[in-house]
Amino acid sequence: MTQYPGVFVTGTDTEIGKTFCSRLLIAALQQHGLRVAAMKPVASGGEYQQGQLVNDDALQLQQQSGLPLAYELINPYVFEPPIAPHLAASQAGVRIEREPILRAFEQLQRHSDQVIVEGVGGWRVPLNDSFSVSDLPGLLGLPVVLVVGMRLGCLNHAMLTIESIEQQNIPVVGWIANGVDPDFAAQQGNLQTLESRLPVPCLAQIPYQRTPLAPQQFEQLVASINISLL
Repeated sequence: MTQYPGVFVTGTDTEIGKTFCSRLLIAALQQHGLRVAAMKPVASGGEYQQGQLVNDDALQLQQQSGLPLAYELINPYVFEPPIAPHLAASQAGVRIEREPILRAFEQLQRHSDQVIVEGVGGWRVPLNDSFSVSDLPGLLGLPVVLVVGMRLGCLNHAMLTIESIEQQNIPVVGWIANGVDPDFAAQQGNLQTLESRLPVPCLAQIPYQRTPLAPQQFEQLVASINISLL
């Protein structure tokens, strides 16, 4: 990853573990002695804490990073309703623009060795009428790590997402298989199919987590990530 300032984490859908996998990537890079900043450029589903509107995913990323950086840099656009971000922005009378995101990212770069940037929703989620999540990696000069939610439909979602990323000439450096359905039948077969059909390596296989992880369990998952493939 030395030729890139970080990675952009996207997913096959919403609620498939992008934030958790981003935290794992941050921790894995930190174990290599790197200062790692985190960013979630756009988030919907915020709540007020001490008078400031914040998003839980962004707070988790900020905590994992540990760098003393302002929340506004980590999450330039945050909206209260948990709906599609362009709709939430419209309700708030705000237009999500490229420049504030790019300026915040450049400041994060100056204070870190790598920046892990997490998208919102899936790859093609609109941000305004001419700007989508899929435009963010090109704007920031980042390759993509795809989080595949391992559940029924993941084969189609993963392959379509990779095809769309490649059509935009955005480099994809790897994918993470994240268990989201404890009752997913033929998970191993689906995993093998993805390994044979996706053109980039699997960085990690994350089992379904029934309960919050203890610190030691989290560290074990961090150790399982093949950072060298990046």
